[in-house]
Amino acid sequence: MRIDTYYTSVCPQCPIKAQCTTGQERRVRRWEHEAVLDIMQARLDGKPDAMKIRRRTIEHVFGTLKHWMGSAHFLMKTLVHVPTEINLHALAYNLKRVISVLGIAKTMKAMKLAGA
Repeated sequence: MRIDTYYTSVCPQCPIKAQCTTGQERRVRRWEHEAVLDIMQARLDGKPDAMKIRRRTIEHVFGTLKHWMGSAHFLMKTLVHVPTEINLHALAYNLKRVISVLGIAKTMKAMKLAGA
């Protein structure tokens, strides 16, 4: 992770310097991908209901997976094995959802067509 550090020389003339820093200049640290976070925050500020919709549609999936996994503890260790474990949990969740939406017969038919 790369953090860029900037120094500003306008602090001595700034009218709100006392609220910001006690030093001669202010150091600003920014992550190299901070602009991406700024863009995302601007999008969220423009659509305040977006997080409510996300919570309604996405977050319950992670809650269900955490419940299945037993309080979010992975059984496997190391970065090689953990992605496999979460992918298996996600596959199981998705299969369960497809079966609940389509039913077993249509799901089996779709799987047979996909394999052909």
